[in-house]
Amino acid sequence: MPAPSALAISTGAVQRLLKEEASYHKELAEQEQTVKNLEEKLKAGTADEDGNEAFMLKQQQTAIEQTKAVFGPLKQRITTAVEKLEDQLAAAEDAGAPDAEITQAKAMLVQAKAAV
Repeated sequence: MPAPSALAISTGAVQRLLKEEASYHKELAEQEQTVKNLEEKLKAGTADEDGNEAFMLKQQQTAIEQTKAVFGPLKQRITTAVEKLEDQLAAAEDAGAPDAEITQAKAMLVQAKAAV
């Protein structure tokens, strides 16, 4: 089996970064829901047996801030990967790369530009 082409590698990198971003968005939504639930418990006064809701709330808020901090550098990495993919695509089209790779790369570019 031949080694993957530079175009296939660049396409895979963009795809992986988009999946990573989607995963962080999902994680952030879950963390925000957890914080909301903890805040409601504290307001209602229904503390658990341990009495550590305030601590857990603070920990979850810290986790949210850390997750949000990931998005800036991740967007930059996606932008860089998209630029590299565009360069690889142009080179591959000139070199006569397989149509399947070119089609997949173009589809990934459309998906990446919609996400950014």
